[in-house]
Amino acid sequence: MNAVETRARAARAAGRKLLVPYVTGGVTENWTDLLRAAVDAGADAIEIGLPFSDPTLDGPVVQQSSHRALSRGATTRQILDDVSRLGLPVPLIAFTYANLVLHDGADRFCAALADAGVGGLIVPDLPVDEMEPVASAAADTNIDLVLLASPATTPHRRTEIATRSRGFIYAVSVMATTGEQTQLGTAGQQLVTSLRQATDLPVVLGFGISGPRQAAEACGYADGVAVGSALMRRVLDGAGAAELGDFLGELRTALDTTDR
Repeated sequence: MNAVETRARAARAAGRKLLVPYVTGGVTENWTDLLRAAVDAGADAIEIGLPFSDPTLDGPVVQQSSHRALSRGATTRQILDDVSRLGLPVPLIAFTYANLVLHDGADRFCAALADAGVGGLIVPDLPVDEMEPVASAAADTNIDLVLLASPATTPHRRTEIATRSRGFIYAVSVMATTGEQTQLGTAGQQLVTSLRQATDLPVVLGFGISGPRQAAEACGYADGVAVGSALMRRVLDGAGAAELGDFLGELRTALDTTDR
């Protein structure tokens, strides 16, 4: 097992719910301080968004954070160079789009991730039946390629995703772009339940986790939560590392007190 899956399985075995925050790379001048704050607050892994000009799955908040990063001149190379100096004690997962991954070849892209110390990759617009070049490159560089499943994913495709995903499975709670929700619907729970029947990989629920209440609710049936828009909204509003750490600490407390 690679770093992401090892950490995810170990946390589940210990009865710990996974907290996986998302931070857009380069969103602020001192953006890596946000990563350190996430670690201090109890993150189990961190998604790092590699900004792309046409992020089809991102909602308005994450889109705005990517636009800000790009306006600041952020590039994939610069972000990975920043990351390579950190030596954080939790797995890092690159979150980006197929255009960036395939532009210079999946082999070179995954090698660059590995050189920077990134252990996972999420490519939300990469169909499972077109993933082989990326999956092969990821496997060759010991990177866990995490696949997504949504409420609209067919049972057959869910099984294929469950079989081929590495690290964990990213369960999308709603058929929508990323963004906060006032309450979680039943579709996410039904999706997690069906995925559990197809795999023993940890299942992490994302899209719509806006605060401790939603995080605790989701972890009543999922192995953890991914949180992005709620964090980036705070950063866009001027929150720094301390404020972000405080919010993530509230989420960590909610997950640690969830009924197992």
